[in-house]
Order: sequence, then C-alpha cells, then structure tokens
Amino acid sequence: MISNLIYKIKNADLFLIVAALCVIGALALHSASYTPNGILDKDFAKMQFMWILASLPIIFLVIKFGYEQLVDKAYILYGINIILLLLVLLIGQTRLGARRWLSFGFFFLQPSELCKVTFILALVKYVTSKHYKFYNIYGFIVPLILVIVPVVLIIKQPDLGTAITLLPIFFIVLFASGIKKRYLFAPVITAVVSSPFLWSLLRQYQKNRILVFLNPNMDPLGAGYTVIQSKIAVGSGGFLGKGWMSGTQNQLNFLPERHTDFIFSVIGEEWGFIGSLFILILFLLLFLKLLKIASSTSHHEGRMLVIAILALFWFQATVNIAMTMGLMPVTGLPLPFITYGGSHLNTAMLLIALAKSVELKRKVF
Repeated sequence: MISNLIYKIKNADLFLIVAALCVIGALALHSASYTPNGILDKDFAKMQFMWILASLPIIFLVIKFGYEQLVDKAYILYGINIILLLLVLLIGQTRLGARRWLSFGFFFLQPSELCKVTFILALVKYVTSKHYKFYNIYGFIVPLILVIVPVVLIIKQPDLGTAITLLPIFFIVLFASGIKKRYLFAPVITAVVSSPFLWSLLRQYQKNRILVFLNPNMDPLGAGYTVIQSKIAVGSGGFLGKGWMSGTQNQLNFLPERHTDFIFSVIGEEWGFIGSLFILILFLLLFLKLLKIASSTSHHEGRMLVIAILALFWFQATVNIAMTMGLMPVTGLPLPFITYGGSHLNTAMLLIALAKSVELKRKVF
C-alpha cells in the first residue's frame, strides 16, 4: 500500500500539482479580499487568475522551443536583467519605501523576480560548460561573481528577502556540480566572522525584524505586531479551522499583508491543521516530482536546471511558512503559487515550464 502510494506520488503530473496550489491560493486570496459587510475590498483572486492566464503563453512557448534555447542565451538574458536592475535604482517606481519596479505604461516589471530565472540559467550554463573546473578555486570564482552582482543590486532596492533567495540556489547547484566542499564553506565562514560588520549595513527595519524574531513582545504594537497576529491566526485555527471566509484575524483586519507575505496565516486560521497539512503535502509532492525529473534525465543541463528550480521553491516555501509561525524572521518571500502578485507568479510559472520541458525531453537511463 505504501509503495503504491509512493509510486502515485512520483508519477503525479507537475501541472496538476501546480494547479491545485493555484486553486487553493485563489480561495485564500478571495477570503483575504472579503470584508464582514460582504463587499470585496479588492478582488485579489480575480487579479491572480488573470496573471495565471497571462502566464499560459509563456508556458506554451517554453515547452514548444525547449529549455535548451533559454540556456543557450543565458548570459545575454542575465546581462539584460542586470541592466534592468540598474535601471530600477535610477528610474524605478517606489512603493512602501522600496524601489523595485519598472513602469512600462500598462504594467509593472519587477526585475528582481526575473533575476531568479536569469541567474539560474546563467549559473547552470556555466557549471555545465566545458570551461567549468569544479576541482579548483577557479571554478568557484565565476559563479561567485554571477551571484554577488545581482545580490548587491537587489539589496540596494532594498529587497533583502529576494537577494537571499539566490544564495541557496548558488550553494546547492555548486554542491550538485561536484565542487570541493571547502570552497562552499569559505564564504559561509567569512559571513559568520564578518556578521558584526554585516549587521551595521542592515537598515533599521531589517534589524527590527531580526530582533522581533528573537523576542516578538519587545515591540508588540510595532515591528512585532504582524508576527504576533500571524501566530494568533495560525494557532486559533485549531484542527479543522474556522471555515472559509470565517477567520476573525483575517476578516476583522487584524492581520496585515494577509494577501501577500502572510497568506499562509489565512489558510491556517480558516482551514486549520488539516488544511495546512494539505498545503505541505502538495509542496512535498512538487519537490518529489522535481527530484524525480532531475534524477531521471540524462541531460546534464536539464538535471542542474531542475535542481536549481527545486532549491528555489523549497527555500521560498520553507521560509514563508516558517515566518508565519514565528520560526524565522520576516523576509517578505512569497509562498509559491499562492501569494498574490504577478511578477513572482509568472516567474514561478516560467520555472515550472522549464522543468516540464526537461521532463518531456529527458532520456531515462
């Protein structure tokens, strides 16, 4: 029975898993839009659905032409993305104290989200090229440059959460490429030793998030308010939850940013432990499916690409869910396919299309 279940899990369709997450996200976003008087404050679910529709042509084109086309042009795409990040600092749109968006008239582009894709493509292209020397320090320098440049530019926006997202991709891809472990430990040790200096570079609100993580009650009406309300929401859901659109923390507007950073808190309150566990199972299915695709392809580029995509989704989901329960500092990372937002949703869909392309073109050993 268990072996049959594992077999079905491993053979679940990638798009089916993503569709389930998107449907759950739409339901949670509709609830986050709902007010006690029955009026939608803003129909986030409808807007999210429009973004999903907008991503369908991207998925079709990626699958039609294959991931190899994008990997071949990885350095060009990466360079264009760096230029866009520079333009953000010069002429970008500012919202809530952060300059992260470029305006193109009828839509806004967030280059830091796009950088997740272009960085993955560039890193994969390099570590799978004949020029990559994984057995010496020279094979570490170029990937280090590839990650440092966008990280610095994204931190300047400021967007520390997205910048940090690139780091696990960097380490996991290099580890999977076979590079010597001492080259990976060196930057970690350097970061630990220089942590007092790095602390001084953080903005005050970033320091407050870390301090509040250590002690949420130090500023219960300020920096610690969101974390406290999120923990109340998740805890009050109990085993079965309060019911869809019946969460008090959500409906009475006690929970800030409930359609973005803290959408999992809405799910935890309204669907309880069972609903939260179902979300975790869906993400586990997604990770297992990506792992199966990576392990069953004979294409080195495809394998490394899917490993990088898996690293990204795993990190974002883990950090987002953990921060809603006060287990990690608030970073602003989205919950893949569930958090509201066009840029990160289209980015996630593009990455899923790349993984599906690898699956369709793989050659099983």
